[in-house]
Amino acid sequence: MTMSRREVLGTFANGFGMLGLSGLLAAQETANPLAVRAPHHAPKAKRLIFLFMSGGPSHVDLFDPKPALDRENGKPLPFAMPKLLRTKTGNLLKSPFGFRKHGANGIDVSDLFPNLATCIDDIAVIRSMVADNINHNGACLQMNTGEQAFSRPSIGSWLLYGLGSENQNLPGFLVVSPAQPAQGAPLWSSSFLPAAYQGTLVSDLKSPIANLGNARFAAARQREQLDALKELNALHKESREEDSRLSARIESFELAFRMQAEAPEAFDVESESPATRKLYGVGDPVTDIFGRQRLMARRLVERGVRVVQLYHTQTSKRSSCQLWDQHGGLRGELAANCAATDRPISGLLKDLKARGLLDDTLVLWGGEFGRTPTAENADGREHHPFGFTMWVAGGGFKGGIAHGATDEYGWHAVEDKVHIHDLHATLLHQLGLQHEKLTYRYSGRDYRLTDVHGHVVREILA
Repeated sequence: MTMSRREVLGTFANGFGMLGLSGLLAAQETANPLAVRAPHHAPKAKRLIFLFMSGGPSHVDLFDPKPALDRENGKPLPFAMPKLLRTKTGNLLKSPFGFRKHGANGIDVSDLFPNLATCIDDIAVIRSMVADNINHNGACLQMNTGEQAFSRPSIGSWLLYGLGSENQNLPGFLVVSPAQPAQGAPLWSSSFLPAAYQGTLVSDLKSPIANLGNARFAAARQREQLDALKELNALHKESREEDSRLSARIESFELAFRMQAEAPEAFDVESESPATRKLYGVGDPVTDIFGRQRLMARRLVERGVRVVQLYHTQTSKRSSCQLWDQHGGLRGELAANCAATDRPISGLLKDLKARGLLDDTLVLWGGEFGRTPTAENADGREHHPFGFTMWVAGGGFKGGIAHGATDEYGWHAVEDKVHIHDLHATLLHQLGLQHEKLTYRYSGRDYRLTDVHGHVVREILA
């Protein structure tokens, strides 16, 4: 008796089920999870680039100058610190770096960022950020997922879930980090959202996606293999409940096949002109690592990738500093961090603007918190979530403004506070999503990126 193709495949799947083959080939008959979906309202931005400075950049040394620290350097903070171990620092410590006013509105920027300062008219500096956690793990989780302690979907995963991706041949959410932050995958996890919305990590800048080519089979033969797998998946699903992790695994085979044609070109930084590579600092030992990340980000969003998150966790070959976490060595390490990132970031902003992409590309810069205005050891600063600085550019935000303020010493945010939940609500708003409506039902309740908090900071919107 001649068996049909479906019967043969069914026998094959059942026969090898004990070896786990059927688990790897679980079916997905559902609609494409990355298909473009309509936003809640007309968006100002289509895509997000998040420049994450892992460790906590010092606001009082970079974007929030405090003359009081210069006048009272070495004196005690004139009010009580919070009763937390990490706030038991020494006396006031003035910034060892100078500031100058830049742009049409005279926004203060540290001399450590001479190239970025030339872009200040396109930047909204938020000097009144506040967070809830003083330790790296919880603070990084909150900045990336909205939650300090428990597993929650990352902002990139929420955006993919809400909007889909414009390019079906590349991952919709890419994370570029040559040296992974200590918190690792939870910072770009999809958590309880379907696994298709997980961030895809790129850690090797020279070979971003491994095994893209197939030396054994031509494209037509690979297509036949995938079609056979699709039929196996359909058989597997008939008697099983949907599991998003397995569905994402199966979809990854199809995505990998499509990526063979587009990904090599998308990641090819060397194909850019010498002038463009120089703009980003590619080829310079100090800026090469971060420059390649930034240039890669522009190439990806230009090709329809929804979210690109870039982690800066190392400076350059000439420095051992790994994080923006200057408990000591402030003068040398912070200067090295800025030297490694200044030209690449300004290059990204200028390149996006020249190509007409900055208007609808939202660029966010910052870390999980700031640093204390008081000294730790002789030349360091402690963690500081009570008032710190982040900035946004493009995507319908006002440029050349400084929003909010910390007190005269830079300790507390005292004017127009912007909590992390408010920042997330505002980012979603600019991308066309209402944060109260972007929800996902899990374990009996509706979850959202901003939990039960957050408001849109309309004062910084153009």
